[in-house]
Amino acid sequence: MDIYDVIIRPIMSEKTYRQLELGKYSFEVHYRADKRKVKQAVEQIYDVDVESVNVMNMPAKVSRSRYRPPWKKAIVTLAPGDRIEELEA
Repeated sequence: MDIYDVIIRPIMSEKTYRQLELGKYSFEVHYRADKRKVKQAVEQIYDVDVESVNVMNMPAKVSRSRYRPPWKKAIVTLAPGDRIEELEA
């Protein structure tokens, strides 16, 4: 799996903006990606040092008008002093 296939998109919400101050960034990742692949992808794409990665499976959501399939989310904690400038705009 290519590193650009591992990271699907960054997740930007009110909660993730609060976590930016702590050096934590959230990403939607490929459903077959594990912690090591996510760490390698973030380090190579954004040129930062990753301290830890937490990966969780998000359940599907069903509403009357649409269906959101299950997906995987990763919260990446960077080393002190590292930031991803592109995501903090």
